[in-house]
Amino acid sequence: MGENCKTIPKLPIPGKRNILITSALPYVNNVPHLGNIIGCVLSADVFARYCRLRGYNAIYMCGTDEYGTATETKALEENCTPKQICDKYHAIHKEVYKWFDISFDEFGRTSTPQQTEVCQAIFKNLFENNWLSENTMQQLYCDTCKKFLADRLVEGNCPTPGCNYDSARGDQCEKCGKLLNPTELMEPKCKVCHNTPCIRDTDHLFLELPLLKDRLEAYVNNMSVAGGWSQNAIYTTHAWLREGLKPRCITRDLKWGVPVPHEKYKDKVFYVWFDAPIGYVSITSCYTTEWEKWWKNPDDVELYQFMGKDNVPFHTVIFPSTLLGTGENWTLMKTISVTEYLNYEAGKFSKSKGIGVFGNDAKDTNIPVEVWRYYLLTNRPEASDTLFTWADLQAKLNSELLSNLGNFVNRVLSFIAKDSASGYGSIIPDVEGAESHPLTKALGEKVGNYVEQYIEAMEKVKLKQGLKVAMSISGEGNGYLQESQFWKLYKEDRRSCSIVMRTACGLVYLLACLLEPFMPPFSHEVLKQLNLPPETQLSLADEKGDVANSKRPWNIIPAGHKIGTPAPLFKELKDEEVEFYREKFAGSQSDRADRALKAETDAKKMAEQLNKTKISDGNKKKERAKKSSETKSKAPATVEGEVSISRLDIRVGLITKAQKHPNADSLYVEEIDVGEALPRTVVSGLVNFIPLEDMQNRKVCVLCNLKPVSMRGIKSLAMVLAASNSDHTKVELVEPPKDAAIGERVTFPGFDGKPDDVLNNKKKVWETVQLDLHTNMELVACYKDLPFTTSSGICKVASISEGSIG
Repeated sequence: MGENCKTIPKLPIPGKRNILITSALPYVNNVPHLGNIIGCVLSADVFARYCRLRGYNAIYMCGTDEYGTATETKALEENCTPKQICDKYHAIHKEVYKWFDISFDEFGRTSTPQQTEVCQAIFKNLFENNWLSENTMQQLYCDTCKKFLADRLVEGNCPTPGCNYDSARGDQCEKCGKLLNPTELMEPKCKVCHNTPCIRDTDHLFLELPLLKDRLEAYVNNMSVAGGWSQNAIYTTHAWLREGLKPRCITRDLKWGVPVPHEKYKDKVFYVWFDAPIGYVSITSCYTTEWEKWWKNPDDVELYQFMGKDNVPFHTVIFPSTLLGTGENWTLMKTISVTEYLNYEAGKFSKSKGIGVFGNDAKDTNIPVEVWRYYLLTNRPEASDTLFTWADLQAKLNSELLSNLGNFVNRVLSFIAKDSASGYGSIIPDVEGAESHPLTKALGEKVGNYVEQYIEAMEKVKLKQGLKVAMSISGEGNGYLQESQFWKLYKEDRRSCSIVMRTACGLVYLLACLLEPFMPPFSHEVLKQLNLPPETQLSLADEKGDVANSKRPWNIIPAGHKIGTPAPLFKELKDEEVEFYREKFAGSQSDRADRALKAETDAKKMAEQLNKTKISDGNKKKERAKKSSETKSKAPATVEGEVSISRLDIRVGLITKAQKHPNADSLYVEEIDVGEALPRTVVSGLVNFIPLEDMQNRKVCVLCNLKPVSMRGIKSLAMVLAASNSDHTKVELVEPPKDAAIGERVTFPGFDGKPDDVLNNKKKVWETVQLDLHTNMELVACYKDLPFTTSSGICKVASISEGSIG
């Protein structure tokens, strides 16, 4: 990320196109979700990468927005200081964006000395130029805490008739949704000490937007056209102007923020929405001491800003008014790119409720980052809200990335890599006359037109359109291969085949180039398979003739070049995986985290307990059972519909009789006592792994709520659980302790829900949970990291470590 660029900061170069890119500073008090990522940092990253591809001199500035009420409130919740909250979440944000391959030139933060310096300098200019006024406001004050209370530090009864919600916040009632002022609350209470606050007068400073209206309107009317502002930005801005600008309060009665450099207001700080956009400037000043060459240089620098629609007025009205009011020659925003909302499955992403996929969740799925980037960008909500669904992600991965793009690249490189008897021995063929090959010449013209359309879309920040055009070239490539029937040409017309393959290989490189802003890992892997050195800089610069050369793809890769080793670029996403992820990420992130933490804690306690207690000690057996029962009673209830181990009815069983299946050589038929009136008949495919004599009179773990199934004429009413090694050449039974009670349910610390009567085949509950069943290095049978547990101890296998259980 930004650290790699700190040694030699880029500065504007006279005569070149210098582009300064920012994305709305993500607020620091939570983990960013996919809606945040596509709305701000990912969109800006794609444009920054495109600018570099074109040879422009571009820098991308971003960082965490750290001051204000929400940070103070979060610090109170987590019983720490605002600085500690900011340090914690800044690191989380940084890690998420690093995984998403966001190429910041600087990723900073607003709680820095540079922020204070720049913010206070702008304030002093505004004050000296008489663009600020003073006014008195009424605000709730807590005598116990000795401070004015920010909106979110007050709770009380909602004043809305018929609502009567008794925990309404000072800014909004969560029950009825009405926006409130803290002084409107009935029976208000301080959230910190729970005492009743009083109303006091407090003086504040205001930015006189009405006095700046003429200058602001001239800027908006000019730049919204020249910069091609997105329609949602234009609409929102003009709505503010039509309603009439009002003085805007720029100070707050808080401690956590940039101090106001004025004797009368020395106990106040700047309002976060006054100082947050100034963060772009201060973060640039952390990047280079010569930051003014970027920010006070409107003749040589173009400023592009990316954000979600809720941030628009702060960037098109308040921030430019602030800069205009200083009287200095600031680089004002040229182009603003605004996204609508990305919604999740059936509802909205919610930071407060933790609904949806968050940045760290994406990493945990093992779906590659290039797939996440591609899906979010094809689904970018440019003109209206869009919807994230797992089924749609699956469809786009399998049909567009795997079957279209990945298939094209792999077909081309795999054929070239074949030995000289059936391919080209990995060497790009040397042939002339591509311009006179009708199919190839037509392809070159189409591709050249597509590249021009790509550039036109990207220059206008139509990122979704740019991606669509690039993928169309892959489709053209597949069509070209099919129409040419290169596999026949190899035998019947080697010269034409060579033209087709060299041209197709040029298209592979061109696709890596066009798609680098969208999927950098994909492009890097393609370069590796083309055997181009890692330092190869993909380029689409006019001065290098790259755009013109795209019309002659047969000239892109030189003849005689030896390619690397082809390999599949994408992996199919299967139905059972999609169902697993949909269930896994349903509900609240915080609930998931709580469950995981609780399960981890309980597992550690259980492991410690079991290590201290010898299973053969009969006196301590009852104590273990009691403690296990206590642990289970404290465990969180399972969320309705959640796919987890608690849905399974796994019991300790005793095989009372085992014999070979009369109609199948590889199957046993067992009679197993699982604590019911009659033993259950179970059919198992264990003949080739476990001798018949070893199946007699032994305790096993039995999954009892699978749907009964007939196996070669005998109905199996359960499943015996066994572990297998990686190549399935060895299988061993999962064994409960010798003293475990027959019929006892096997438990897992932290998961204590009631099992389903019968597992739903359509929901693939068993298949989903089974992915997390395994043995560890100590031969303990586990669900994730939790041991199969009975009141007598844990369940193990004889010798298979890190095996799968099924």
